[in-house]
Amino acid sequence: MYQRNANASHLLSQVKSVSSIDPYVVEALCRLIGRCVCFETTRGAIEGTILDVKPDHVLLALTHNRQACVRIAEIVWTMPL
Repeated sequence: MYQRNANASHLLSQVKSVSSIDPYVVEALCRLIGRCVCFETTRGAIEGTILDVKPDHVLLALTHNRQACVRIAEIVWTMPL
């Protein structure tokens, strides 16, 4: 039915993800550490308390002792709650 491309695994190893770091966004998120926020992402909304901010992601504390890492490149907008 379908033929497997012998070079497919070779092509997949060459795929690279590129995202830029916006220092203003990182700084703004750092000022919100310890605050409850709502992020609208490309996958939907998520609410939680910001625990930590890194150049490429934010660590959120969710309900029931759960945590989530949100890629900053996926955040559409942020609203402090």
